Amino acid sequence: MAGFKNILGHEQAVKSLQNAIMLGKVSHAYIFDGEDGAGKKTLADAFAMTVQCEKGAADACMECHSCKQALTRNQPDIIYLKPEKENLISVKDIREQIVSDVDIRPYSSKYKVYVINHAERMNEQAQNAILKTIEEPPEYAIIIFLTTNSKALLSTIRSRCITIQVRPVEDEIVKNYLMESLGVPEDEAAICTAFAQGNVGKAARLSSSEDFNHIKNEAIQLLKRIKEIDLAELVHAIKVIEEYKLEIEDYFDILSIWYRDVLAYKATMDANKIIFQDEIYEIKKQAAISSYEGIERILKAISKARTRVNANVNLELALELMLLTIQEN
Repeated sequence: MAGFKNILGHEQAVKSLQNAIMLGKVSHAYIFDGEDGAGKKTLADAFAMTVQCEKGAADACMECHSCKQALTRNQPDIIYLKPEKENLISVKDIREQIVSDVDIRPYSSKYKVYVINHAERMNEQAQNAILKTIEEPPEYAIIIFLTTNSKALLSTIRSRCITIQVRPVEDEIVKNYLMESLGVPEDEAAICTAFAQGNVGKAARLSSSEDFNHIKNEAIQLLKRIKEIDLAELVHAIKVIEEYKLEIEDYFDILSIWYRDVLAYKATMDANKIIFQDEIYEIKKQAAISSYEGIERILKAISKARTRVNANVNLELALELMLLTIQEN
């Protein structure tokens, strides 16, 4: 847990929340909407710590009793919902941890802050249970919904909340964070940043994932030899890819970025525009023998395979059709 000054990017969201604190116009209910790893939880932590800070400034001081408690997750008036089940927030969870607790005044602070992570997992009964609290909240209550899909919440909840869109962070900020804070080498940081698409959490995960590096290396070796391999090798390659089913999105991202590199180099002849810098020789070679139309067909085939897999089409069939298109073009 840390204050606003430690948040990467999200300047507009931070400014909006800080203004509300300093003007005394903090809402009783917020929705922080954005993909997993985008920074919603970090933003909620900073907001909760700052509104409870005894100094009353635009950022948490990190020194007062409340901040020290928050830093160790022991601030009694910052409550994180803990569901009984992993993928469901039930009406029992809401009633026992929020509805029955919210009428009890804060223990030591100005506010009682409730944070509901993965709020899209609330079933309809749970949402209806918390609706009354949002409609008639005690003056000290702040409820923060963290969600990857705010449209999964009832319109009656959304209309009573201030929604903060947690948007992607600029690539340069993500890359510098990986290099300076996590010690990731520059070439690897560039690749992880490209894959993360502004998601700091995802970039950090990829940079420390041995599985990701293994998948990336396997994919690149396949793409280097794709024109030469016969049907038997192609079938074997599909079997290997199938082992990565949990990371299949990462696999498709690797293929897409590789062929975008080929396309970018063919169009500009500028090696600085390439993500896979350490494979520039192979990128140049493929750009020289590929047509623009062929590369576009490959990128469409990768996109189609991704769509098919997400629609639960047989994985082996989707991969076979994709790899045959790559081989032909």
